[in-house]
Amino acid sequence: EMSASLVGSEMCIRDRPTGLPLTMTLTTKLEKEETMNKPQGILLVLSGPSGAGKGTICGRLLEKRDHMAYSVSCTTREPRKGEVDGKNYFFKTREEFEEMIKNGGLLEHASVYGNYYGTPRQYVLDKLNEGLDVVLEIDPQGALQVKKSYPDGVFVFIVPPSLDELSKRIYKRGTDAVDVIKRRLSAATSELAYASKYDYIVVNDEVERATDKVSKIIDVEHLKVGRTYYIVDEICQQKTTEQD
Repeated sequence: EMSASLVGSEMCIRDRPTGLPLTMTLTTKLEKEETMNKPQGILLVLSGPSGAGKGTICGRLLEKRDHMAYSVSCTTREPRKGEVDGKNYFFKTREEFEEMIKNGGLLEHASVYGNYYGTPRQYVLDKLNEGLDVVLEIDPQGALQVKKSYPDGVFVFIVPPSLDELSKRIYKRGTDAVDVIKRRLSAATSELAYASKYDYIVVNDEVERATDKVSKIIDVEHLKVGRTYYIVDEICQQKTTEQD
């Protein structure tokens, strides 16, 4: 810890909250400017049982919020008609995907019906470093993998107001066979048990209201000390510049 006799910008270093990176050091003015923290985007991870409306909320967030991007996944399956590499998915060979697994190039991954799916680490980090918030819609198992590999993410679990309402929504979609719907409803109860692992729970009783709640969560997260202390650094830097 710095001595209390230090003044000016050095006192800002001394008073820095515990656990934050020391970006201001007792070095040259140029080095201080080069090591200054910059605001980063937030990785928002949304999960919830099928029919909870997480996909719809993702879409609304992308429409309503500036500086937000959708996380594009990698897969080894063949592209479907109309799908574009880098937009719908990053299409990889099995060898390329397994190399990414080996080198830690994925925040999470899973094998589904013989094909790999995963979230590319570098793509997400690049977007965050550009100052963009990144939204990732994923199942709870994948979200827990992401939480281990990127604990700074913000994890939100979307729930329906009731299981009856969830059932109505899934039947109303009309996209699944009856036996598939029954399996989804059966899985919903076990999926809801994962909610305790998340940072926030949002009830989707009405899409716009739920979207606004998630949007407010993002705003609040941006104000946390760990994400805004660069402002104090800049104030201290200004004081140092004036003294120089």
